Amino acid sequence: MIDSAVMTILASPRRSEILRLVWNRELAAGEIHRAMPDVTFGAVSLQLRRLIEAGVVEVRADSRNRYYRARKEAVGELGEILERMWNSALWKLKLEAELEEGRRGPRPGRRSRSKSQPRRKRNR
Repeated sequence: MIDSAVMTILASPRRSEILRLVWNRELAAGEIHRAMPDVTFGAVSLQLRRLIEAGVVEVRADSRNRYYRARKEAVGELGEILERMWNSALWKLKLEAELEEGRRGPRPGRRSRSKSQPRRKRNR
């Protein structure tokens, strides 16, 4: 039986992505943050805390660093479903769209036009 609390915690695309990152290897918080460049370090830290509180991620302290790893046994049967999903190209596209939708701040590759600068007409 799949634990509904685990499903609830993983309903967030960001938390699901963090769990994917630490599923097969231990990563430092900074490495997780670098893998999610559109999210602040504080937001990554908050999501990690939620995953730890839910018991699906464990943390190991080493000097000033914290290292995170998935607790696969806590995820249970949902783990196999997640692995299949993470390997799916459709899921990757869905995740990218969800992360983009939840993104804050300027979009990459877009230049904002100042209100004081009128739009230039193109010569054809």
